[in-house]
Amino acid sequence: MAGRIEDYALIGDMQTAALVCRDGSLDWLCLPRFDSHAVFAGLLGTEDHGFWRLGPAYGTDDKPPAADRRTYRGDSLILESEWDTPRGTVRVTDFMPPRDGAPQVIRIVEGVSGRVPMRSALRMRFSYGRITPWVHKVDGRTVAVAGPDSVWLDTPAETYGKNLTTYSDFTVGPGDRIAFTISWQPSHKEPPSLPEPEASLEATSEFWREWVEHCTYHGPYREAVIRSLITLKALTYAPTGGIVAAPTTSLPEDIGGGRNWDYRFTWLRDAAITLSSLLRTGYREEARAWREWLLRAVAGDPENLQIMYGIAGERELGESELDWLPGYENSQPVRVGNGAAHQLQLDVYGEVTEALHLAHMTGLARNDYASLLQLKLIRYLETHWDQPDEGIWEVRGPRRHFVHSKVMAWVAVDRTIKLIESGDADGPLERWRELRDDIHRDVCEKGYDPERNTFTQSYGSKELDASLLLIPQVGFLPPDDKRVVGTIEAIQRELSTEDGFVLRYPTSGDDAGVDGLEGDEGAFLACSFWLADDLAMIGRVDEARELFEKLLSLRNDLGLLAEEWDPRLQRQVGNFPQAFSHVPLIDTALRLTASGAYGG
Repeated sequence: MAGRIEDYALIGDMQTAALVCRDGSLDWLCLPRFDSHAVFAGLLGTEDHGFWRLGPAYGTDDKPPAADRRTYRGDSLILESEWDTPRGTVRVTDFMPPRDGAPQVIRIVEGVSGRVPMRSALRMRFSYGRITPWVHKVDGRTVAVAGPDSVWLDTPAETYGKNLTTYSDFTVGPGDRIAFTISWQPSHKEPPSLPEPEASLEATSEFWREWVEHCTYHGPYREAVIRSLITLKALTYAPTGGIVAAPTTSLPEDIGGGRNWDYRFTWLRDAAITLSSLLRTGYREEARAWREWLLRAVAGDPENLQIMYGIAGERELGESELDWLPGYENSQPVRVGNGAAHQLQLDVYGEVTEALHLAHMTGLARNDYASLLQLKLIRYLETHWDQPDEGIWEVRGPRRHFVHSKVMAWVAVDRTIKLIESGDADGPLERWRELRDDIHRDVCEKGYDPERNTFTQSYGSKELDASLLLIPQVGFLPPDDKRVVGTIEAIQRELSTEDGFVLRYPTSGDDAGVDGLEGDEGAFLACSFWLADDLAMIGRVDEARELFEKLLSLRNDLGLLAEEWDPRLQRQVGNFPQAFSHVPLIDTALRLTASGAYGG
């Protein structure tokens, strides 16, 4: 059985990622890319669907207890787990070296004290646990082959096969170091080069040390900010600059329910806000790479902007269900692909334009096509901004006139006007100023409930939506506007949990509600950070700091966050780790530091 979501650690090489549980079991890994089929899918099923457990040998069930301690080595993505056993202490170091050839997972066992019996149990199952590969030896190396894929195991330890699993039993004493490496290679090619685990460990440590040195944030929340930045870097697909929303699929928003989605793609919204956080903390190269990815993905068809693309810019992300997987804690269905790719979400135009605007304002080298793209997006919005859409939350119910979508359409026009006013683009300035005013007026007249002094989820609705918290943050209205303050307070009353965290919008339990889905979900962590931001903006800084630090306490022991927090179960839920949670953490830390209240 898989661990709790917060029991997992992330390792990765900026092309794919693995999740390692507290007990030393690697339960999720897609090779060779984030969106490839999983080789280890035990996270979404059972041990029969693939795992790699490495830890102290305990009895005959192969299952060591949870590590007594674990941490990342400094500011890196190198995981160190330690077990104290009756026979001594042992450490396992897990990492994936930034790729220069075949993708690798390296696990180094080190004796700390005493003499500790150890066991490696490696069960590879290709195609999300459906296919048992042919495992055999080639020149002393173990290789698992199925169709186009091969995975090679290299270790100096003796191995043997039993129950369609590759085992190794060995003992380590003080100073002993025994490495295990798996490497992926197309099955028709020559074997991958023999790994060099110790040299790779040193190079990986140096890579992260140099990367973290570029961070320009040195405030009181530096530890949390650095860990979030490293996580965002790990979610970046290095060959193209695309950024996945999360490295997993179908981790449930409602445990046991059907709100299970594939997040291994590049949402323009998520990637745009990630870009903003990277730019604000000194990471211009990642921002440049994402802008180039965007221009390639959208090239030739900006009028049909998708809300998400594949990590190399692919447009077809057809959704299907893997019925042989029982799902995380029996949360079905398990989905791959994402049918929301072709939804109409007008807010995306605002997020993309805001990201391009910020890149321009922070001095990123000018790209004429980026400016041209921005103008084309506004020309599309001129005739489409007043249409209903599926909104930021990708509802699968009827389209509505979502207030947040209109606000972000206003942002797109506003930022483009600023680009033209700066002299870096040409466009119909007066016409678009009128358009900006028209959108603003429309939202304030149709999206605001004067009786309750709050903006609403959609035109004519009485429901609230946490995305309304972004109204002051994007500059649509100033923070001290009574309508903004009223909206913040209404969301605190109607969408907050007992702990003060924020729901996205009301869900309806057993019946399909505004999102067209059955079941409930947890508090949405991004929205909770947005509330902390807003509280700081309206002068309630102590309250903002209290909420922010309460949110920081939800991170697991390694500083990682999923998409949501279940207040009933007191657990993290949703895909993990989630970029859309770590980005607003960074943004709120920057805002609170800028407030000067904490000695930034």
